[in-house]
Amino acid sequence: MRALLAPVRLLVDAALPPRCPGCGAVSGADHLFCADCWGRLRWLGPPWCAACRHPLPIDHGVELCDRCSRAAPEHDGVRAAVSYDEIARAIVLRLKHGGHIAYAETVARHMARLVPRDADLLVPVPLHRWRLWRRGFNQAALIAQAVGRRRGVPVALDALRRVRATPMLRGLGRQARARAVGGAFALAARAEARLAGRHVLLVDDVFTTGATAAACARLLRQGGAATVEILCWARVLDPDADD
Repeated sequence: MRALLAPVRLLVDAALPPRCPGCGAVSGADHLFCADCWGRLRWLGPPWCAACRHPLPIDHGVELCDRCSRAAPEHDGVRAAVSYDEIARAIVLRLKHGGHIAYAETVARHMARLVPRDADLLVPVPLHRWRLWRRGFNQAALIAQAVGRRRGVPVALDALRRVRATPMLRGLGRQARARAVGGAFALAARAEARLAGRHVLLVDDVFTTGATAAACARLLRQGGAATVEILCWARVLDPDADD
């Protein structure tokens, strides 16, 4: 039903004045944050961990965060636009559960600046077919397509498949999340031809503990990807926090 109503929502949105994606106040243009929300968002940047790009309090040059010093991540770093806070969370929830699919373009505008020049392919984290049917869209796919249009990077919507339905990960700790996504993903048939030797960006809306990203990154590497980075709108800086 939401998929059928999506074009109607786009027409309604076009007829109404542009509003801030964060608080809903009237703004100067579509996808533009008001001054208050813009100032409250925490935009991520250096100094950060040399492996996963988790922000660090002080710049000591090349340095690893505590977690990466104990074990290297499955991926080659996380490129996140903002910290996951009240405003970032509201946008994600309105996109995923409120049907405001235009917010995929909103977050993609800020994620596009993080795409490296040598990126070859964008791969969205897939939804299971039953969740896709209920929601009507995959928010990661919408974001990846919007980023791809802005940066001219191809998108492989079908490189990964979610072959097993997983429970909602909200409220689960790191180990429980890892168990929940174990065996949930698979490479699509003939995906290796697109992945071989490529610099791949795995696209999602939120990076929490990294369980989903790790499971997908392992498969992409098995498929021949040379580099797998995570590209997302928001990153949970407290690894034990819920999304």
